[in-house]
Amino acid sequence: MFPLEEKITSCTCSGYREQHPHTILYNILSWRDSSYLDNNKLNHNATAHNCHCEQRRAVCLKNPKATCQVASSVLVKTVCFMRSVPSFGQLPSGDQFSLLRDCWVPLFVLGLAQEKMVLEVTDVPDSSMLRQILLGQGRTEKEAQEKRSQPTLARVHRLRTCLHQLWNLDLSPKEYAYLKGAMLFNPDVQGLSALLFVEGLQREAQRALQEVVLLLHPEDTARFSRILLAASAVQTVSQHLVTELFFKPVIGDTDLFDLLREMLFIQQDYR
Repeated sequence: MFPLEEKITSCTCSGYREQHPHTILYNILSWRDSSYLDNNKLNHNATAHNCHCEQRRAVCLKNPKATCQVASSVLVKTVCFMRSVPSFGQLPSGDQFSLLRDCWVPLFVLGLAQEKMVLEVTDVPDSSMLRQILLGQGRTEKEAQEKRSQPTLARVHRLRTCLHQLWNLDLSPKEYAYLKGAMLFNPDVQGLSALLFVEGLQREAQRALQEVVLLLHPEDTARFSRILLAASAVQTVSQHLVTELFFKPVIGDTDLFDLLREMLFIQQDYR
């Protein structure tokens, strides 16, 4: 886990008191610990591996304007990819809806990896804690709810790990395309009316991916298995994290899935 100090006194991590003698108020006012969130420090092997309060630490994008712009572009490309697959358009609209709902996040993460997007985060300023210290006022219910919904360091770390797994594989454009196809046609999605057809499409995509892997890397017999393993990890990234981290700064409380559905089905109507 990331080597970050915690701002709450309930942390019982070994050596915390000796390593961080400053008060909570000092850390909030000076924002001294935000420097721990650069890329090098994030990957450093720290002593606080099992600190649960650190895993719950709320974070946000370090450069939201630029990062959200890239993320929005990747999201548009993700929907365009789905529309461009002829077999997807042949599915009943209900199945298209279900696959969009359950599969857009894995496809989006693959898009982030393909774009080589660097994900940098920083601490979320806790103004309510400062107010509580200075004025004796606690969080409002709305502030508490917003705090609980914010992305945590542990979930961002999981996303970054998925990206690095994919980058280490150095997938070609064809490998990305067939992997996206295999993840789009997911027969585990509930309520599919054309389940057998979706299963067949996934097998076809996986077979095409395996053929490309053997063609491009004939000496690497384990590469196909490593790709599937990385794809399995991508599916653990939560929709809530992606929405809160990349899109809430842009669209606020607007339902992102409603926008995705309009992008997919309205464009299909005009074809």
